[in-house]
Order: sequence, then structure tokens, then C-alpha cells
Amino acid sequence: MPRRPPRSPRRVAGLSLLEMLLVVALIAIIGAVTATAMNGGIDGMRLRNAGKELASQLRYTRTQAIATGERQRFLIDPQARTWQAANGRHGTVPPSLEVRFRGAREVATAAGQGAIAFYPDGASSGGSIDLQVRDAVWHIDVGWITGDVRSGPRRDGP
Repeated sequence: MPRRPPRSPRRVAGLSLLEMLLVVALIAIIGAVTATAMNGGIDGMRLRNAGKELASQLRYTRTQAIATGERQRFLIDPQARTWQAANGRHGTVPPSLEVRFRGAREVATAAGQGAIAFYPDGASSGGSIDLQVRDAVWHIDVGWITGDVRSGPRRDGP
């Protein structure tokens, strides 16, 4: 009986780990670029993030006024694009965003600076902050009776 030559191991067709990782990375990059473009781009993300951060810090300042039983102030400087909340919290607004403040002048500590005071009973001096990039506006409103902070995009302009 004739002998067969030994079989050489066959290479199985398929993808290597490196090839699979490259495909997954490409899909992730394409997804991120598409999501960014559909949601207003990088400036739109900056607008949303800054608006949500300011609203969060306003709520924090109100909570601190209630918790400590002492008046607390949230300060914002639209020209310098800086803000300061209770307990020394502070931050900046991205330079690509325009900042507008409306509120009681009596509460501010310096010219050109805006301030919203929160009182121990939860009330506030009231005011509003608008952040804008191109045609997109993020509006933050603080009710003067309740101190309630409402925030969100505004489509109808300033």
C-alpha cells in the first residue's frame, strides 16, 4: 500500500487580532465624528457642557444657602468668562462662547460682574444667564421667589 505524504497543517482563513482591532477602532472613530456632527459639533458640545455646569453650580449654591442658613452668592463675570459659586468653587466659560447676564445690580460686588444671591429659605435675587455660540443659545433662569434653576437650549435666539 502506497504511503501518503504527511499533510501539512492548513492555514485557516480569517482575521488576525490586529485586523479586528483596527476595524473596531475605525468604527469607533466614524461613530464619534458622526455623533459630533449631528449634535452641533464641538462648539455645541462646549455650549451644552458649560450650560449644564453653570446650572449645576447655581443649584449647589442654593443648596448651600439652605444647608448653612446663610446667604450665598453665585458670581459671574461675562467679560472675563469666569464664575464663582459657594465654598470657593470657581471655573471658566470656554472662550468660544458669548456670555450674557441679567439680574439685580444691587447684589453684584463689582461693575460688570453679575451675581445671584440665594437665601436660607431657598429664594433668590433671581436672574438669567445666556451662553451663545453662533445661532445656538443655552438659557439658564433662576426664579426669584423659589430659587429654582431651569436650564436648557433656546431655539428662538436671545
